[in-house]
Amino acid sequence: MPVLELKNVHTYYGHIHALKGVSMHVEEGEIVTLIGSNGAGKTTTLRTISGLLKPRVGEVWFEGRRIDHLPPHHITAMGIAHCPEGRQIFARLTVQENLEMGAFLRADRNGVQEDLERVLTLFPRLRERLKQPGGTLSGGEQQMLAIGRALMSRPRILLLDEPSMGLAPILVQQIFRIIREINRQGTTILLVEQNARLALAVAGRGYVLETGRIRLEGPAKALMESHEVRAAYLGG
Repeated sequence: MPVLELKNVHTYYGHIHALKGVSMHVEEGEIVTLIGSNGAGKTTTLRTISGLLKPRVGEVWFEGRRIDHLPPHHITAMGIAHCPEGRQIFARLTVQENLEMGAFLRADRNGVQEDLERVLTLFPRLRERLKQPGGTLSGGEQQMLAIGRALMSRPRILLLDEPSMGLAPILVQQIFRIIREINRQGTTILLVEQNARLALAVAGRGYVLETGRIRLEGPAKALMESHEVRAAYLGG
C-alpha cells in the first residue's frame, strides 16, 4: 500500500481547472519528484495534498486513510509536512522560535528536543544563528530553516516545493545533499523542483506534469534518458 496516493484529482482556482485528473503514488522510503514547467500544476498538487486546496473531484489517501476532506492541521498532525515555495518563514521570530513552531502540534517534549538536535546537526549554520530573527538570514539559510521547521513535526512524508529556488549553485548542491540524508534517515519525500536534472538525479521515480495532467512517469533514470524530457526540461 502506498504511503501517499492521489486518485483522479481535479483541483480548481475558482473557474480555473488547475489539476485535470492527476493520479500518482509515493511508496514508503522513496524520493519521488514532480517536474514540469511553470504553471503546470506542481505547487497546486502539493497544496491539494496538504489540505490548503480541496479537490472538486478525486481522492487523496495517506497511509490507507482518505484525507482530502480534512483541514490542514489534521493532515500535518497525521504526518505530512509541507515546506512551501518561497520558504515563508516567520521573519520576526528567531531561528529557534521558527523551529519550535514546526513542533506546535506535538506534546512529546523529549522527542521535540531530540528532533531539534537532529535539525541542528543537519544544518549547523542554524545552530550558530538560533537567536537571530529569521528575516536576517541569507536565502540559503532561510531555505534550511524552512526545511528544518517542516522536519520538526516529525513527518512520515515531506513535501518539498522548489527548494533550490533563488539559491547559488554551491548552496543548491548542499541542500540536495541534505535532502538525500533526510531520506536516508527514514523520511519519505515528494519533491517539486524546477531544476529537472537535479530532481531526477536525487529521486528514484518521477512524474512529468503538463498543464495539470501527468504526461510521463517512471524511474528517474528512464525519465532522464527520455528524448521528450531531455528536449523539454534538460536542455538536450
